[in-house]
Amino acid sequence: MIGRVAAAIAALLVSGVPQEHRTFSSRALGVRVDALVTDGRRPVPGLTAADFEVRDNGVLQTVEVVDAGDVAVNAVLALDTSASTRGKRRQDLVAAGEALLDDLHSIDRAALTTFSHAVAPRIALTSDLHAVRAQLRGIQPEGQTAILDAAYTALTMTLAQSGRSLVIVCTDGSDTSSWLQPGDVIEAAKRSNAVLYAVTAADGRRSPALADVAAATGGHVLPVKSSADLASAFRRILDEFRSRYVIAYTPEGVRPGGFHTLDVRVKRRGLTVKARPGYVGVGDGS
Repeated sequence: MIGRVAAAIAALLVSGVPQEHRTFSSRALGVRVDALVTDGRRPVPGLTAADFEVRDNGVLQTVEVVDAGDVAVNAVLALDTSASTRGKRRQDLVAAGEALLDDLHSIDRAALTTFSHAVAPRIALTSDLHAVRAQLRGIQPEGQTAILDAAYTALTMTLAQSGRSLVIVCTDGSDTSSWLQPGDVIEAAKRSNAVLYAVTAADGRRSPALADVAAATGGHVLPVKSSADLASAFRRILDEFRSRYVIAYTPEGVRPGGFHTLDVRVKRRGLTVKARPGYVGVGDGS
């Protein structure tokens, strides 16, 4: 049974499927969880399903690890282009975006949205990376900062997409202009299949709401000392994302709807697991 579920999840990763039938649904296709396993700061390779222990609402599940090495990555950049990013910060921001594009594979896609006091989705997910570069090089800093609105927009760009989705939100400031409340964006994160990382510098480190959004997807905040460190940060995030395990299972012994708490662990001592804390199921009670 679980082998068929893993095969279905693998097919889901590489073919377009309506959003209501995608993963983090407790329908027949099962649940998919991206899990990062580290030994200190280093990702740990070579684990199998037998090394993992997954509980869904406290109930132990039977899982498989799906080989996603050849699955396309959807890389969505949400970049702060407020007035504070003028000059060298803008140059470093563009260079960081281009560094990420350089490291994408031929099957991968990218998207770009920018934000100041307003959010501007510049280009949807596409395999035409030259078009993404052109948009990236044309950014012009101005205005204030709407971080949460940008995170929400970037997450919605990944809905109903095939492949595995990575969102990188980069900001050098605190949120001064968002209309959305933190709870709204966290709820969207719970319903998304994407893993969101936040790269922050200066005042951006004082954004606990952004950290909460990242944590809801199994991602985290990566602070940098200066804009000169952005390129290495973006590349590190992509490498870390590719090293994540894709765990698949059919929920057993739990009701389908509502919010499901996830507890993902590894049986080997000394290893740390980072994964989303839960998902929103589809069905009665959702």
